[in-house]
Amino acid sequence: MTSFSGLRPLAMILPGLFLAMFIIGYPVVDLAYTSLQEVSRFGKLQGYAGFANFAEVFADPLFWSSLTRTAIWTVCVVGGTMLISLPIAIILNDDFYGRGLARVIIMLPWAISLTMTAVVWRWTLNGRSGLLNATLMDIGVLAEPIEWLAEAQLAFTVEILVGILVSIPFTTTIFLGGLSSLPQESYEASMVDGATRWDQFVHITLPLMKPFINIAIVLNVIYVFNSLPIIWVMTEGGPANGTDILVTYLYKLAFRFGQLGKAAAISLIMFGVLLVFTILYVTLVTRGDRQPQEVADE
Repeated sequence: MTSFSGLRPLAMILPGLFLAMFIIGYPVVDLAYTSLQEVSRFGKLQGYAGFANFAEVFADPLFWSSLTRTAIWTVCVVGGTMLISLPIAIILNDDFYGRGLARVIIMLPWAISLTMTAVVWRWTLNGRSGLLNATLMDIGVLAEPIEWLAEAQLAFTVEILVGILVSIPFTTTIFLGGLSSLPQESYEASMVDGATRWDQFVHITLPLMKPFINIAIVLNVIYVFNSLPIIWVMTEGGPANGTDILVTYLYKLAFRFGQLGKAAAISLIMFGVLLVFTILYVTLVTRGDRQPQEVADE
């Protein structure tokens, strides 16, 4: 009876576990199979090609430039989002007049699809009739309009800023959930001891928020790394492939040039990169959490 009760939790989660493994595992297996085949532009498998698709991908300079740009895109968007979202969450966690309205305003971008947001920003940044140029010229900041999306470096910088903007609501929600669960007794005790708001932030808020920060980092890296709509809608990876990241490069290969074998190979590479990152990050975080506990036990 005891052994059966011990297996009951495992039996209850097995159906969901098998379903999740199938939903995730089948596409990965199918991608791996397709990446080893010669595929026509219409999706018909024409025979085993070995690692030829991977060799072509690694020999393509556009792949390496897109990979570098993907790393820059992910680090900048996730880093900027984390730096902005935590102070916003701390402010919104305080009790002040109009807090409900402020929370609604912060969450509004999350209620709009990324594609629609990117369309709005593409028209706003239009060099000739965009709202941004018109506003800046009206107030005297600009003497002539700027083609925001015509030059690769400037366009990519603007896309990073838009990526940060649309990532703030989700991250702020995670942080608000974490802040609302923090014990208020710790803050009250620190105030009695004369701690400042900065001391409370450094010595109480940050350590207690570490699990929520780790969750936000992992989820944001996964979402941002695979994010297509912003860059695709605003510049389609242009001009001259200057804003391409891996996901837009993959999209072009698959649906514009019909190179489905190479696209499958890149998809598998992206999956591997995210899997390795997640495992390494979780391992480092777990090890970092374990070491202080071991020192305390000694």
